[in-house]
Amino acid sequence: MPDQLDRTDRRLLDLLQRDGRTSVAELARQVHLSPTPCLERVRRLEREGYITGYAAHLSPPRLGAALLAFVEVSLDRTTPDVFSQFRDAMLGIDEVQECHMVAGGFDYLLKVRVRDMEAYRRFLGERLTGLTGVQQTHTYVVMEEVKNTHLLPVPT
Repeated sequence: MPDQLDRTDRRLLDLLQRDGRTSVAELARQVHLSPTPCLERVRRLEREGYITGYAAHLSPPRLGAALLAFVEVSLDRTTPDVFSQFRDAMLGIDEVQECHMVAGGFDYLLKVRVRDMEAYRRFLGERLTGLTGVQQTHTYVVMEEVKNTHLLPVPT
């Protein structure tokens, strides 16, 4: 699909992922278009699913979620119903920011944000390990966030 994007489309995607609040007039200026064709391109990129949304990036520590942990989850059975139950459970747990089914030595990798270690222990004991199908977990607590970005490389 990136082959269907011209240089202007790719530039718009790059600009918008860096600052989704950039005005159409400013976008148009930066990509050398007038505002109407620029807006039409942005709307097309949204319609075609290249742009999936706009959001503000919030500070986890300022909002009481300073502890970041990655959790490997192994399930006791790898059947469609167990995967489905686990997936549905993850969608309902706010502390889980990301949940990825992975190939390898475990089944899921979770990105979890909570207030502190006490809150993490409660999350682990009350919300995660009691779920049907969860056999084992391994936790990796982040000591320092070296890089945290939402930016995707836009092919040139």
